[in-house]
Amino acid sequence: MTKENVNNVTTHNQMNKEGLKYNTERDKLIISEYGRNIQVMINHLMEIEDRDKRTEAAHFVVSVMAQMNPQVKESNDYIHKLWDHLHIISDYKLDVDGPFDPPQQGVITVKPEHVGYQKHNIKHGHYGHYMGKMLKKIEEIEDDKKREVLLLALANQMKRDYLNWNRETVNDLLILDDLYKLSGERFTMPADTKLISTNEILNKPQVVQQPAKKKKAKKQQIKKVLNPNRPNKKN
Repeated sequence: MTKENVNNVTTHNQMNKEGLKYNTERDKLIISEYGRNIQVMINHLMEIEDRDKRTEAAHFVVSVMAQMNPQVKESNDYIHKLWDHLHIISDYKLDVDGPFDPPQQGVITVKPEHVGYQKHNIKHGHYGHYMGKMLKKIEEIEDDKKREVLLLALANQMKRDYLNWNRETVNDLLILDDLYKLSGERFTMPADTKLISTNEILNKPQVVQQPAKKKKAKKQQIKKVLNPNRPNKKN
């Protein structure tokens, strides 16, 4: 048995022993999307002494990685990303002649800074934060008619926002009640206020029920047909 065959048998036995281990006994997966076998193959690459053979095997492993993680292909530079992932999984220890320079250690794993989301105390999340601000602006308007028009427009917008959250239906009284609560119980609208229709908001065809037509009883006009085979009776 040649030395190469002995190495192949040894590698095969090692892989079989690796498959018998529990996950808790194995090394932690560096990039879990590629699975355990890819990580084992990359660790085996670093054991290949010949640089040309190691580079050739690395190209093969990258092609397998592309099949194991096809969503990487959605980016334009997916080949570059695959080679970066190859070096990351090898803990930046793999020395091959790849088509790209290996990434610097720690550059890719740096977490981005927090964008600092604003936290607001929103009672009704589906209406959003600015609904309360608009109500405060309406409160500053002294003209009663103008304020009523703006309140009606705001109530219609609240109904649209509600139906974006719940695509079924909503009672107009519920919207008017929420408007009353959001305004701090300052604004009230008549209970018979008609808001924009749900069908119009959801772009549903509006079914118009036509009144049932009353059938008029028509008198059937019976025409007497003379029978030539019978003589007509004379009064």
